[in-house]
Amino acid sequence: MIQLLDEPLPAGVSERTACRILDVSRSSLRAFRIRYHFCGPISPHRRKRRKTPQPRALSVEERTEVREVMLSAQYHDQPPAQVYFSLLEQGIYLCSISTMHRLMRADGLNGERRQQRPASPQPIPRLQATAPLQVWTWDITKLPTKKRGEYLSLYIVMDLFSRYIVAWMLSRKENSALSSHLIQEAYERYDIKPDTLTLHQDRGMPMTAHCYLDLLGELAITASHSRPRVSNDNAMSESQFKTMKYQPDYPRRFDSYDHAMGWCEEYVLWYNQAHHHSGLAGFTPHQVFSGEYLNIAKVRQQALDEMYDRHPERFSQGRPSISMPPAEVYINPIPEDADQATVEKGVNFPTLQRAIAKVT
Repeated sequence: MIQLLDEPLPAGVSERTACRILDVSRSSLRAFRIRYHFCGPISPHRRKRRKTPQPRALSVEERTEVREVMLSAQYHDQPPAQVYFSLLEQGIYLCSISTMHRLMRADGLNGERRQQRPASPQPIPRLQATAPLQVWTWDITKLPTKKRGEYLSLYIVMDLFSRYIVAWMLSRKENSALSSHLIQEAYERYDIKPDTLTLHQDRGMPMTAHCYLDLLGELAITASHSRPRVSNDNAMSESQFKTMKYQPDYPRRFDSYDHAMGWCEEYVLWYNQAHHHSGLAGFTPHQVFSGEYLNIAKVRQQALDEMYDRHPERFSQGRPSISMPPAEVYINPIPEDADQATVEKGVNFPTLQRAIAKVT
């Protein structure tokens, strides 16, 4: 078809013959020529849009009056629908709502006209843990029951460095009083010293309530919050919840509170004591939290050395060495190639708060 439109026909071949061979109607050929502006004969009956004035359109004076009303002090922050009905109640009709929109769009005045709260970007939480009991991260997940619409709330507080679950609670509801009780109990259990712990959480209601934040202030715990609408600022807790809900024996719905309580007790015991964590080089959270991994690492290395001495040909890379858990664990680490602006934007806000508190 394109060749038929763009190139002249061979000698002795008429347009009718070409259309019959290509199984194309002559009317379609003319329509394509008009639509895509190909060279060649164009039908004299081609329709052209005439630029004639619309008799129902507003005059220049009427359009000016509508713009003045829309930009007046009374209506400058109101949408066209509100302006239309307000004027109509006063016995005034200027134009339809769609015409108001059209005139505003032509002047670039369309969009939200009400005063908006300015954006307040939050600093990127950048946390670092080099030992247990320096940074805790916690969150709440819902556990469905067999009763339609009924969910249980599972609170889990985890040590960032070791991934050890230091405290947890199962409740039928979610509120700041329960979260405050859980944090205070864990604080006393591990004998946390003032100004030594940073607690990271998202911006849910129990994490931002005044009574909860007041408790953190009384205990001298630095509060760190995820950014709004950012899903990976609390990745450690979210990963732990995925590990829980992908267990082979995880029930899709729990029979009752007691059923969920029993299952969670077994899960927390397994996670802390028997789960070989991939982020900890295969050590369990309890081994890293208690420091036992240092002795266990010697046993692992001895087993590898003995196998290497018996069959060195099986190790193409030479004598093997075990991997150790990371010496530093981060939430949102600063990239190595980051410029100064990125570093300042993502300042370690809890550390800054703690330093200011000590000065004041």
